[in-house]
Amino acid sequence: MPVHVITHPIVQDALATLRRTATDAAEFRRHAGRLTTALAVEATRTLPTRDATVDTPLGQAPAQLVDGEIVVVPVLRAGLSMLDAILDLLPSARVGYIGLQRDEQTAVASTYYSKLPEQIAGARVLLVDPMLATGGSAVAALDLLSDAGVRDTQVLCIVATVEGIATVEAAHPQAAIYTASVDPTLNGQKFIVPGLGDFGDRLYGTD
Repeated sequence: MPVHVITHPIVQDALATLRRTATDAAEFRRHAGRLTTALAVEATRTLPTRDATVDTPLGQAPAQLVDGEIVVVPVLRAGLSMLDAILDLLPSARVGYIGLQRDEQTAVASTYYSKLPEQIAGARVLLVDPMLATGGSAVAALDLLSDAGVRDTQVLCIVATVEGIATVEAAHPQAAIYTASVDPTLNGQKFIVPGLGDFGDRLYGTD
């Protein structure tokens, strides 16, 4: 399974701001979007294109247009923070939603909502969830996508762990992962260390 750690200076600068305790919710949202944009650019580098011709004010020019079906699927709720930045890059993409709730005692994810576009099987799907911790939520979401016939999936996360990557790799070795960092460990509550805290709480100012 390919794992792409994006080391671009803009990505790493945004990640540092997200990690910082002093970053307030407004700044957190802004830099989450900034980082997501850079991740999405890398993840879509191999999108298929088709040749075309466009009219400019001074004549015609050869062009390449994005081709093929693209679906963005955020994992609720924190994944919503990454959606708008990706749609800015891919305005014609369709959107699905997967709602997962993690048991605080067992860290096992259960599905409480799933709404996927019709005829998703042939699409390239960008599954977005900021934190790949144990990998349980990602695997549950990938299971749902696989059951819907999806075979081309890329996982975009802001921070991942060694354990989370291994869990995804064991269940869905074909899924590529794009992240800004692979952090070493989890604490007793299954939060990423050093990580950046509870992403959803910091994003919405509910911590």
